[in-house]
Amino acid sequence: MITFLSSLPTLAQQVQNQPLFLLQKSLISGSTAAYSDPSAGSSDQQPPQPAANPPGHQEPQPHGFVFRSLKRGLQDQKELYSAPFKPSNLKWDALFLAGTGALLATDKRIEPHVSSAHLDLSRNASNLTLGATAAAVGGIWLYGLKKSDDHAQETGELEVEALANTFLVYTPMQFIAGRERPDEGLGHGRFWQHPGFNSSFPGGHAMFTWTMASVVAHEYPKPWVEVLAYGAATTVSIERFTGRKHFASDIMVGSVLGYLIGTHIFHSHCKEGLSRACHR
Repeated sequence: MITFLSSLPTLAQQVQNQPLFLLQKSLISGSTAAYSDPSAGSSDQQPPQPAANPPGHQEPQPHGFVFRSLKRGLQDQKELYSAPFKPSNLKWDALFLAGTGALLATDKRIEPHVSSAHLDLSRNASNLTLGATAAAVGGIWLYGLKKSDDHAQETGELEVEALANTFLVYTPMQFIAGRERPDEGLGHGRFWQHPGFNSSFPGGHAMFTWTMASVVAHEYPKPWVEVLAYGAATTVSIERFTGRKHFASDIMVGSVLGYLIGTHIFHSHCKEGLSRACHR
């Protein structure tokens, strides 16, 4: 009590210069340290802040690139294999099956009329055109990575996804069909005769080239790009036929499937604002 009374003059002098709420705080805490000059800054102690995360807590990490790619690829495969069964596609399925059936019925009649004079030229030209298309796509992707061009990067990434999905459609069809090539067996294109991979149905060169052409033409919907892309794909299709590596039905099925797969991947994963063909 004596100590408290003796401190009253000091308290009275400090009250003249301090807000009332600081005085109340000091009286409650039993300390006059709170009345120090606020401009000093060092006497006002902030209460300790709780840790952002408790000890041992780990922030959830986003799924890795491989996991995300695998998940998206599985979803793409589901959509591609289920697409023919959608009611809106049934009329196109009928048209596609009718065209395929008509060519299958006439393949062995058409093939004898194909000249054998320049087989090597046609085959080499088809390989060269396919390789040049792949190199052009790879160049676009590398340019995007070097220049941080989002549009070019997307083109390269979607091309890889489209080709991977094409492979996963093409490979089972090859094993299931097992069709002989025009220069194999009797040249009639019999099914379930060719053991394993690398059979005639569907046309692989045409399928993969049309996939690449479709993505590029959608990413850059300019007339000259479309002419180059689809022109290269058409050239490969014709050369594989004139090189007697595929029947007409093989080429038609491979070309249509390649175009549809590339188109599907583009519209499923394109980013709006990069290509005017992107409508999601």
